[in-house]
Amino acid sequence: MTGNAAYGMRVLAAVLAAAAHMTCAGEPLANRGNDPFLHVSSAIADCPAPRGPLETDQEWLDEAHYRIERGNSCWIAGRCRLANSYDYDKEIAESVTRRLNSLNASLQWREQTSLWLTLQRRFIYLDGCVSRDFDTARFVSALGETADVEKVIDRTTRRP
Repeated sequence: MTGNAAYGMRVLAAVLAAAAHMTCAGEPLANRGNDPFLHVSSAIADCPAPRGPLETDQEWLDEAHYRIERGNSCWIAGRCRLANSYDYDKEIAESVTRRLNSLNASLQWREQTSLWLTLQRRFIYLDGCVSRDFDTARFVSALGETADVEKVIDRTTRRP
């Protein structure tokens, strides 16, 4: 295959992969897994809201096997007390809400952020905007100390 043909194939593969993840206009999005999705602060104007756990029926079906496999893997490995790691999420959402209330005095996170939390299989996905001088690492570390949280994934962006 020539260089141009190989490049064309890579471009075609990338376009097809992107198209597979696009949703059709008007197709309803829903939180089919009932994953906790919390909007916890809104101090930074014009911070775009993340999609969170919303997905189409087809995305849910495409993800179903992988979700079951991920959910049960910690039980099979003997690292979880519950049979499915997604079963922790509602409990973690309550705990993390209490933790956030106690953190505001020391970190001033409500005054310096616009944040959303998505909880899935003991992971906290942190989305939104933080001010340039906000101590994100300390905040992420504090969230990670919540009981049963396996990992906090920071997907925030800095805003002035």
